[in-house]
Amino acid sequence: MTPFFAMSLLFGLTFGQTTSLCAPSEYIIHVEKRECAYCLAINTTICAGFCMTRDSNGKKLLLKSALSQNVCTYKEMFYQTALIPGCPHHTIPYYSYPVAVSCKCGKCNTDYSDCVHEKVRTNYCTKPQKLCNM
Repeated sequence: MTPFFAMSLLFGLTFGQTTSLCAPSEYIIHVEKRECAYCLAINTTICAGFCMTRDSNGKKLLLKSALSQNVCTYKEMFYQTALIPGCPHHTIPYYSYPVAVSCKCGKCNTDYSDCVHEKVRTNYCTKPQKLCNM
């Protein structure tokens, strides 16, 4: 093994474990209510990306604290509220959604995140679409 290859491998193993690609990403949410005439397409930012995790195959040999499975989650966020157009008077026409300001790799907080990966649902409208730029 050449010295350059050995140093590159060592550098990659050392610093590759600490870097992540978790950052706010642009995302479009499609929101509709059965009672309302339109579907609202909302431009927002969410936390998305790669976070380094540890393999839990050796869980009998390691402490629980060493088995953290980090996810890309909100560090800072705020909630924005949008008005869904075409709703009758008896329907609440508002929809609140999170906007990511900054992100971090960490444990998933179920207070504001869905931490379970379910089957992929299609994010689309079944009604005429209105675009909401907030």
